[in-house]
Parts: sequence; structure tokens; C-alpha cells
Amino acid sequence: MRVDARGLTFEARTGGPADGAPVLLLHGFPQHSGEWDEVTPALHAAGLRTYALDQRGYSPGARPAAVEAYRIPELVADAAAVLDALGVDAAHVVGHDWGAIVAWGLAAAHPDRVRTLTAVSVPHPAAMAHALATDARQKARSSYIALFRKPGTAEKVLLAFRAAALRRLLGGVGDADRVARYADPMREPGALTAALNWYRAMSGKDLAAVGPVPTPTTYVWSDRDTAVGRAAAGACAAHVTGDYRMVTLAGVSHWIPDEAPGPLAEAILARVATAR
Repeated sequence: MRVDARGLTFEARTGGPADGAPVLLLHGFPQHSGEWDEVTPALHAAGLRTYALDQRGYSPGARPAAVEAYRIPELVADAAAVLDALGVDAAHVVGHDWGAIVAWGLAAAHPDRVRTLTAVSVPHPAAMAHALATDARQKARSSYIALFRKPGTAEKVLLAFRAAALRRLLGGVGDADRVARYADPMREPGALTAALNWYRAMSGKDLAAVGPVPTPTTYVWSDRDTAVGRAAAGACAAHVTGDYRMVTLAGVSHWIPDEAPGPLAEAILARVATAR
């Protein structure tokens, strides 16, 4: 379906019973709403209605050119506006990677719109900002961001030789067909630049400005995540004032929705159940 919000047109995948409690699913880089395809069947079976959004820059009709249009407050405002357009007062919100940052921001700024939060892979932005500033290992894990922030250079490196580097980055999501379903859309004109603009607009100030979250929250982290280390993950709890639990998936990489959809769905449903 298409959702018009803030003068932009977003693509979304919907499923589950029409009268089910709404769940907003927010993807990460460099993926799209399809990353939830293996997670949603369990949610639908539990009676939930899901809305998996192709976010700003990923939906062709929501691809502004200016880098500053991809700052965290803009991304959070999109999520709130999409809920408005859907006629949803409050939803269970699930986000992975950059989608987790948006979900954290939405729960902090608009807690009345978020019934429960399940953040996947990326901890609260303030915890991440602190780790980036103080933890040498996290700095090393995040060193790839320096490349992503270089206009033109990042696109050239990631898309060379039929996007070979981008495909290697996505290697943990599964077989070649699954890698292609994410890599191929990024080869469309302007798509990768828009996705990288999230990194180019990112600032430590914006990350640290995300306030504490009063929403009942589950944070799902995996111990083989090469992008987010234990220091950042462990600091997450200090930024949640509501009921909080952390679920650690052993032997799983950063690509949790693709690699461990079953355990992730269980964590989401366990959190959703606390609000019923």
C-alpha cells in the first residue's frame, strides 16, 4: 500500500487481521520493508496487524535531495505522520538497525503513540553516542561510517563491480537471492545516496538528544554483531524508565530479522503481551 504523509509517499507492506492491534515495523540500512517477511507470519498468527514501512529515502516517492532532510528528528516525524495517515493512535513499534534509532526517537518524543517498543540490534541513541565517544572498540566497530559519510566515494566503492562490496556487507542475511533482494534496489538511480544520507545527516548531538524512554521496552542484541558491541548494548538500560528487558541471541549476526526471525518474533510477542 501507499501512505501519503508530510508531502511524501511511502510504500508499506501490510498483513494480518484488519482489526488486529497495529504493529509498525521499521527497517535498517541497506534493506527495506522486506526484511520483516520472515518475522510477520508469527505476528499475524497472534492476531496482530503489521505495517512494514519503506522509510524516507527507500520509498521512491519519499526521497528528498537535501542531506539535512535525513536528520533523526525528520525520520521520527515521518513515523508519527505515517501513524496519523493510517488512523493509528498508538502502535507496537519494532525497529532494526537505523529503524531502531527511529523507533527509540519515536518512543522518547511521542510515548503516547508507542504501546510497546522492541528495538533490534541498535541500542538507545544516547547509549550509542556515549559508546562512540568513549569506547575504543565501538569506535573501531563503527569505523565504516567514515566511508559512508563521503558523498560520491561511498557510492563508487559500494556499487563497483555490480555492487560487490554492498553484497559482501549483506552477506549475513542469507543466500545469494536474499542478498540480491536488498542489494539490487540500492543500484537504482539515487537510491543508495538517499540511504547513505541517513549517515551523512547523523550527528552525535542528535543521537544524544534522544531522551529517556518510558515505554515498555525490549532490546534484542546478538553477540556476533560486528557493528554494535557489548559496551553500547549494556548501556541501553540506563535510558529506559519503563519496564525493560534485554534479549541476547547467541551466535547470531547483526542481521537478526533475516538470520533469527523465529526468536525475534518470540521476543516481540512477549513484549506485546505485556501491554494486553
